[in-house]
Amino acid sequence: MKLNRTAQRTVEILKMVSKNPEGTTLDEICKELAMPKTSAYDIVTTLAEMGMVNVDRGARQRYTIGLAAYRIGINYRNNLDFIGVIEPELRAFAKKVGKTVFFGVRSDHEVVYICKSEPENPIITTATVGSKNPMYCTSLGKVILAYSDEETRRQVIGRIKFRRKTEKTIMDQESLEAELDKVRKQGYALDARELEEHMECVGAPVFGADGNVLGALSVSSLYKPTEDYEGLGRVVADKALELSKLLGYIE
Repeated sequence: MKLNRTAQRTVEILKMVSKNPEGTTLDEICKELAMPKTSAYDIVTTLAEMGMVNVDRGARQRYTIGLAAYRIGINYRNNLDFIGVIEPELRAFAKKVGKTVFFGVRSDHEVVYICKSEPENPIITTATVGSKNPMYCTSLGKVILAYSDEETRRQVIGRIKFRRKTEKTIMDQESLEAELDKVRKQGYALDARELEEHMECVGAPVFGADGNVLGALSVSSLYKPTEDYEGLGRVVADKALELSKLLGYIE
């Protein structure tokens, strides 16, 4: 893969600046990174304008790491923290319900699986950590969409290209919006064999400390006509609320 030279230099400058709390001069950046002064100046000026670096305008301008870069780092740390919190909870929950458990988040108009825990005798599922699926035919995607703000929901639905996965797949916006209304009323979503004919999944929303939907918890199993999926939905919703509270959410 060919790397973009400007992007590469930008990252190198940020790394260098972040290591020196006393500040770094333009000459030092050029010397250390073997970079033309005009190129380095254009990059640091842009970074300063975006708040990624601060400029100390003394006898010689020195650059220190900016608040915007700090906030990005904090967000990364917080993401690691929340995964560290939920992973042991998912393992225990998978063991308790005897089914495969996922945690997923929205990625544009799809849902991406970022955690997966299996019981002792797991079933085979096509979803793996890092894989993506459509939002309109997964319990994770539907519940995230249902609890997103109206503007986000409108934009995401507008980008969906409905494709039939099984005979039960939702195939239009009107049907999806009716389904999302139902999800909000009951507090959980069902993937009633809409993605895979032999699989039934139940999902519920997980909220962050700011009250916004962070992602969703789901339980997946082979479809059984005798399974009480509404009862399982309530169990998953209770666990999702428990996870939300662990992450700082207040009802």
